[in-house]
Amino acid sequence: MTGRPRIAVDLAPSLEESLFDAALLDRLESVGTLVRTAGTDTALRRQADILVTGWGTPPLPPRRAGTGRIRFIAHSAGTVRPLVPKSLLAEGVRLTHASAGMARSVAEAALYFTIGQLRSLHRVEHAMRHGRDWQEAGSYGPGRTVAGTRVGVIGASRVGRIYIELVRALGAAVAVSDPYLSEQEAVRLGVRLMPLDELLRSCPVIALHAPVTEETRGMLDAERLAMIQDGGILVNTARSALLDTAALTRMLREGRLSASLDVFDDEPLPQESELWELPDAVLTPHIAGATLDSRRHQGTIVVEEIERYVRGLPLEHEIHVAAYDRLA
Repeated sequence: MTGRPRIAVDLAPSLEESLFDAALLDRLESVGTLVRTAGTDTALRRQADILVTGWGTPPLPPRRAGTGRIRFIAHSAGTVRPLVPKSLLAEGVRLTHASAGMARSVAEAALYFTIGQLRSLHRVEHAMRHGRDWQEAGSYGPGRTVAGTRVGVIGASRVGRIYIELVRALGAAVAVSDPYLSEQEAVRLGVRLMPLDELLRSCPVIALHAPVTEETRGMLDAERLAMIQDGGILVNTARSALLDTAALTRMLREGRLSASLDVFDDEPLPQESELWELPDAVLTPHIAGATLDSRRHQGTIVVEEIERYVRGLPLEHEIHVAAYDRLA
């Protein structure tokens, strides 16, 4: 890229502060002229060559003619579909994202949910906090260890692979269902490749780490959820669109399954949702990736990708048109 580019940071001030420390901002200012738009000045945004986006950034128009001078978008978060239409990539706008910065945090949250569910710690804590007898509270145990447990992972994504590494380190036997994972790669990961239905029937712990695509949307419907063995555990830190929430809610109500959910069909989760009242549902407000470390890592990825773009170097986290549906 020739000349000094204008870099529009279209983030709320609090998010910008969590992503970029003074050193990272200095690096941005060394390669371009920074302007802040914070979602309020679309005209100023259109005058930028590079756009930094994140949670809360307004969606971009579907045609390059509507984006002004913007030729490169560095998304500081994960999924870009609600923000950047695929058509913009087809017209030559380049796109990168920082989901890699959150991967370990999400995987560690999924591990925490897995251990907690295996030990029924949510039920024990709830009983103690609400005045149950000491012995009665402890009756939800003794639970199970990760070691020796068959864990089924749906999606060997970046997060999925870190989760696999973590549970295998604790002794789990891991099976994976992922049409993009080769037998050779499965061997390298130390997992067994398995068809989805077989995985659901044979693994007492199911962890979702797949993207939402035409093939995966709603793949855990009522019929497939019913394949999970009684007493099974579902961990979802990926996307709620992967499963039938109504069917899962019914099975949680019946006490057939337990689940830890960080993602929901409607966010914030409506107060009238039955999930709030179900003792076998552990709920968190889409914060699996939200750690101080992940935020700074995301900011670092954004800065490094902008530096590469300005200097004409290959990007490390670029989303191309061909991979948009699977990665975005």
